[in-house]
Amino acid sequence: MRIVFMGSPDFAAPSLEALQEAGHEIPLVVCQPDKPAGRGRSVRLCPTKQRAESLGLPVVCPDRIRGKVGAPFREQVAALEPDFLVVAAYGKILPKSLLAIPRVAPINVHASLLPRWRGASPIHHAILAGDAETGVCIMHMTPGMDEGGVYSVVREPIQPDDTCGVLSDRLAIRGAEALRDALPRIAEGSLTAEEQPAEGITLAPLLKKEDGRLDFSQPAASLERRVRAMDPWPGAYTTFGGAPLKVFRAAVTEVAPAYVGAAPGTVIEAQTEIVVMCGDGAIAIEELQLAGKRRMRADEYLRGARFSAGVHLGE
Repeated sequence: MRIVFMGSPDFAAPSLEALQEAGHEIPLVVCQPDKPAGRGRSVRLCPTKQRAESLGLPVVCPDRIRGKVGAPFREQVAALEPDFLVVAAYGKILPKSLLAIPRVAPINVHASLLPRWRGASPIHHAILAGDAETGVCIMHMTPGMDEGGVYSVVREPIQPDDTCGVLSDRLAIRGAEALRDALPRIAEGSLTAEEQPAEGITLAPLLKKEDGRLDFSQPAASLERRVRAMDPWPGAYTTFGGAPLKVFRAAVTEVAPAYVGAAPGTVIEAQTEIVVMCGDGAIAIEELQLAGKRRMRADEYLRGARFSAGVHLGE
């Protein structure tokens, strides 16, 4: 089969590899343009672009795919006469004119159990909500945001220590396997898409940097999930003395009776861990990074830091 593939982050690369290993013809891979990142604004290379080039596949990175500006790109895709348009975390909403091009169907590899968590950040939101499981849907793309029928579903439990990055890696592999198995059956007509239920719809909007801020007035369990959900991006953070403090690992912990009633954000212990009061309970910060410092364990930081119980984190 002839497939045009569209994807950008690490999540998409296993699906691309699975299609090539299955012997499908991939005349074009479409990725988001490389973007500057970090303080030095060095160019961050698109992971799927790198993988496609290593596989010897042609890659384009159009700035626009919609409207008159995007017409040449859509004409390029149409000229290839693909059987499928396969999308895995491409990062842009596709116009109806592009979805109409493939002979068989436009397919999306979506990392949630639809209709739960439609949108750009489903893995983050599943962890934030404390879901026990998530998964990947192989779905038919429509102009609506993740509203199309579902061909197949694979389910994956969310482990208590899963970060977004770790869970995304597992789902990328599960999604690639499901895509490889589903495409031939969709092409021959033995696998059809089932309409999504009208109930149970939740949305997973694109995250912003400020979504990583830790609000200690929230319950400790919610903050622990936020630390995991924001790893590796946008990263969980608070402030100490007006300077940013990144939090990479934290755990819910008990509050000693002497500290019950302390204000949220108050450090109540600073020996081997930094224990912080929350709106309900407390969290122990186990790994952190202060501005201008390297990432380190809390006990390592506390050995050389003038940091004691009673100080306040956050605004």
